[in-house]
Formats: sequence, C-alpha cells, structure tokens
Amino acid sequence: MTPAFVQERPDGVELAVLVQPRASRSRVVGEHDGQLKVQLAAPPVEGAANEALQELLSELLGVPRRAVRLVGGETSRRKRVHIAGVTTAQVVGLLQDV
Repeated sequence: MTPAFVQERPDGVELAVLVQPRASRSRVVGEHDGQLKVQLAAPPVEGAANEALQELLSELLGVPRRAVRLVGGETSRRKRVHIAGVTTAQVVGLLQDV
C-alpha cells in the first residue's frame, strides 16, 4: 500500500514532508499526520533547512541533487518536494529501510 505522503507524477514522485529544523541530526523519522517527517540539523534561516532537506533526500534516494526540487512550502514546515526519475515503489522501499 502506498503511503499518503507519496504521489506518483509522470516524471517522478511528489512527497508531502513535515520538517523539524534544528534537530540534533538530520534523518527521516517516519510518517506523521499523513506526511513524511524529517528532522534536520540545519536552522530554518536563509533557506538552510530547505537545502539540507534536498541534500538528505537526494542521498537517501540515490538521485542527483538537481533531481530533488521544492515545489511548495518554502517558508513552512509542511513542504511539497518533487523527485524526478524515481518511482513510488523505489521511494517507499528506500524510505522503509531508514
């Protein structure tokens, strides 16, 4: 079953992400309130948390940094992230291992 936070798109997937900045370390925590919860060590200042989120997701999913794009919620804790070149099955499988 596909989690609610993952939506298939023609050229990849879109994730609904809940970000917790200024955590002790950057990591994916799991699902929270229908969104993927991610803790980030970076502060929410001058886009640092957004950059850290994109870097973390690119590393976890094994895609280039340019394939991970923020499409909504730039200044919010609730964000929409598009990841090009991956399928829902790949994303779900990789995030379950975290």
